[in-house]
Amino acid sequence: MVTRSKAGIFKPKILAATKHPIGTSSFVPTTYSQASKHEHWRQAMSEEFQTLQNTSTWALVPSSPNQNVVGCKWVFRIKRKSDGTIDRYKALLVAKGFHQQEGFDFQETFSLVAKPVAIRILLTLAVQHNWFLNQLDISNAFLHGTLKE
Repeated sequence: MVTRSKAGIFKPKILAATKHPIGTSSFVPTTYSQASKHEHWRQAMSEEFQTLQNTSTWALVPSSPNQNVVGCKWVFRIKRKSDGTIDRYKALLVAKGFHQQEGFDFQETFSLVAKPVAIRILLTLAVQHNWFLNQLDISNAFLHGTLKE
């Protein structure tokens, strides 16, 4: 068998950083320090933080030595329109759940996720029955429940 490398055919690797230089609006930062240098990312972080405060999702409490402190990290995404233009910049403040220990910090996990098969079935039914479909993008999805842990 003749592979590409044996035939001398090499595709150059295009890294994400070379596609979108830091100076452009299409740059997606990986750290807070990178994002804080751009106004549109600062605005996205401000909106996310304001939403978290408005929904009373969390409260700042002092830590104690017998607690496992779970940190957080900013995750950045660019939401695009169907034509490829930038719709908005999205910043998410997510917990570093990998620092948690089962049985100590949590007992069970559950994440409600729609599987692609279920979405395809729903779309097929919508086409067959001429149903109206609408997309909803939730800017901040947290359950509002009381945790006893």
